Amino acid sequence: MKQANAVRLVGTKDMSREQWLEVRSQGIGSSDAAAAIGLSPYKSPLELWQEKTGRVQQPDLSEKEAVFWGSTLEPVIANVYQERTGLKVRRVNAVLQHPEVPFMLANLDRAVGSDGILEIKTAGYHSVSSWEETVPEAYQCQVLHQLAVTGKAWADVAVLIAGQDFRIYRIERDDAKIADLIEQESRFWEFVQRDTPPPPDGSESSARALSWMYPRDSGQAVDFSENADLNQMFHTLLDLKQKRRQLEFMEETHRQALQSAMGTASSAVFLGGKVSWKTTKDSTSVDTKRLVADHPDLAAQYTSTTPGQRRFLLQVEKPASTATR
Repeated sequence: MKQANAVRLVGTKDMSREQWLEVRSQGIGSSDAAAAIGLSPYKSPLELWQEKTGRVQQPDLSEKEAVFWGSTLEPVIANVYQERTGLKVRRVNAVLQHPEVPFMLANLDRAVGSDGILEIKTAGYHSVSSWEETVPEAYQCQVLHQLAVTGKAWADVAVLIAGQDFRIYRIERDDAKIADLIEQESRFWEFVQRDTPPPPDGSESSARALSWMYPRDSGQAVDFSENADLNQMFHTLLDLKQKRRQLEFMEETHRQALQSAMGTASSAVFLGGKVSWKTTKDSTSVDTKRLVADHPDLAAQYTSTTPGQRRFLLQVEKPASTATR
């Protein structure tokens, strides 16, 4: 049974950034999809939840060079796609909504005919490896979300890599994958509706989110000694920390052994790789202690206060000593 057409929720042609953010807060957009299900390398579900619940505003990335060039080159890439494929594309200029799952929203770069979508990307030279065989996973998720919302049969991802390597990847509609995506996105949206944060996932993004949510400590102590799950987590963390120390020690031991073998050599070649050990350029720095001592008034003019950050420290209780007779 063919899915009904997407709902045209609101036009975007003359929409301000504030209006656009308001609409996006009502659901999960295609560029949010990977973050919502934990596949984004840049944003965790927890950080996305903060944005969707209005706790933090989505950052304005329009001034970033990569975003600027992506927007500038979008019409150029769309035209090249038409020339290379012979397919006609058109702008949609609207936020689209899934006809049955209202929190699923999508903005399309271009529509192709009656059954296709064109997603346009630019990538730097350092991203070549992630495009070698197929579309990066996060972008696949984005396109799958668009296909879910629109009911269309396929999407082409046109990417310009390093300004000169143009590629087109076809992604066919997969209803089984779409059903799984909707299920996972639904779980995330339940966190938003309940105003309950999703669990952190160990990413830098989650660390940022936790620092924002709990920037200061209250001075109070909580007792988790009766909580079996948290106690297990605490002891697992202790074990992992000990293993990390052992691995760091082994790494440094091997590093020093190779340095000793190299002596004054700048580099060494091995089967499958090489090592360099070169002297960096001399650097200069300001002797702040001396500056403060010799010119305290001048130093005070350039002094700024950095807010303190919470430190997470592990402490292990020492076993009680037993008296000997």
